[in-house]
Amino acid sequence: MSEEGSGRGVAKPDPKDIHVGARIRLRRGMLGLSQERLAEALGVTFQQVQKYERGVNRVGASRLYDLARVLDVPIGFFYDDMPDEAARRDVPLSGARLAFGVAEMQQPYGEDPPARRETQDLVRAYYSITDPTVRKRVLDLVRALAPDAPS
Repeated sequence: MSEEGSGRGVAKPDPKDIHVGARIRLRRGMLGLSQERLAEALGVTFQQVQKYERGVNRVGASRLYDLARVLDVPIGFFYDDMPDEAARRDVPLSGARLAFGVAEMQQPYGEDPPARRETQDLVRAYYSITDPTVRKRVLDLVRALAPDAPS
């Protein structure tokens, strides 16, 4: 079940583990890293990375530290935007949308937007803009074009 046995036996992954895994997948995608490349950098198999990303295996503290270093983010990144529902154990997981904190959001494209290749390409292109002023203008433009975009 999990890397650090939770004593729960064979059960659904904990929503917190799924959230952390989704954040690993999101950041890996932003950097354009394959699961194989991330696994190599961590000294694990790509299957282990898959399990972390799905929340099937819990990420231990030392591995989380290594992930933060390799993915160039603070450890808190993996917990950012965790919905209250995921932080509570007694709430059933409602799919990958919960892992991204958009449990109530309608999914017009039928799949989780952060997981889409198009989204990852957009994020990589956005961060390849070196001028922060231009990046802000692009963000302002996208917000102006999108209905109900967060400010």
